[in-house]
Parts: sequence; structure tokens; C-alpha cells
Amino acid sequence: MGKGKVIISQFVTVDGVVEGPDRWAFRFGPKRVAGDDFKLGSILDTGVLLLGHRTWEVFSHRWPNRSDGFARVMNRIRKVVVSRSAPALDAWSNSSLLEGELVAGVADLRRDQDVVVFGSTSVVHALAAADAVDEYRLLVIPTALGVGERLFVAPVDLQLRSIEKVGEAVLARYDRAARA
Repeated sequence: MGKGKVIISQFVTVDGVVEGPDRWAFRFGPKRVAGDDFKLGSILDTGVLLLGHRTWEVFSHRWPNRSDGFARVMNRIRKVVVSRSAPALDAWSNSSLLEGELVAGVADLRRDQDVVVFGSTSVVHALAAADAVDEYRLLVIPTALGVGERLFVAPVDLQLRSIEKVGEAVLARYDRAARA
């Protein structure tokens, strides 16, 4: 399907909730979003961020005002926004609107680079439904909420790639299981 991969990077509770991470992901301190906890490394230098409208708006208020090393990476990377109504994209450098349909647009993007999706649950659900996700990087926060929007809304087979402790959380990396 192309040279690049589609990588989903999500904060998730141990019971699978991804909704409202600002309310629970920081229970163990603000450092949770201060660096490359998803271990994306050089992908952030060569790839593109794909963000839903709401996630882009939250990030566009958070990152441009920061100047640390990770913020410089986030501000420099190309950002593509999935939205039916165009936000004021000049609020965050290197932002543009995804042209056309989501799955076809992502296929075009991944021809030359990796595509990283942060948050943006509706985008993740649409890509997963189209079997267009190659890897999940899940930062599992040690809390359970019992209610809220879930990352997985349909069955999916995954293959564990790695797992490591990141502060009080666990970074679990999964590849899409090989198709039969």
C-alpha cells in the first residue's frame, strides 16, 4: 500500500478508554506530554502528523508557545488536518487540510513517508475500519475509568512488537497481525 506506515499513537487507560486524556493522563505528572514517550524518534523528522480537527485545535494552542526540544520537533513537522470545516491553519506552522477522502488521502501521504496519528479517535476508527493501520503505539496509563470512548470498536488482531516501562505508564507497540 505504500512505502510508509500508518502509526496510531494513543494515550489509553488499562480498560481501553481514550476519551479525554487531559483529564487522566497527567495523574502521574505533566512530563507525560513533554517528550517522545511514544518512541517515534526520526519518524518525527521525516513523517507527517495526521490530526482530526479537535485534536489539531488542542495541539495548536499547546505546542506553538513552547520552545523545548520536543516542542521544536512538533512545531517543525508537517501536519495534515482532517476536517469538514477548515480551521485557521495559520495558528500552527506547517499545517494543511487533507484534500479529498480520508483513506485515499492517507494512501497518498504514506507513499513517501510514515503517517503518525495522535489522538483523533474518529480518524483512528475510520482508518481501522478500512484496515489502513499498520502499527499501534499505546501509552497505557495505570488507571481505569469504566466509561468513555474506546480505542477499539471492532475486533482486530494484533501482534506484540515490544513493551517497555515509561515512567508509571507502559508503552505497548503492536503491529497489525499478518493477514491470512
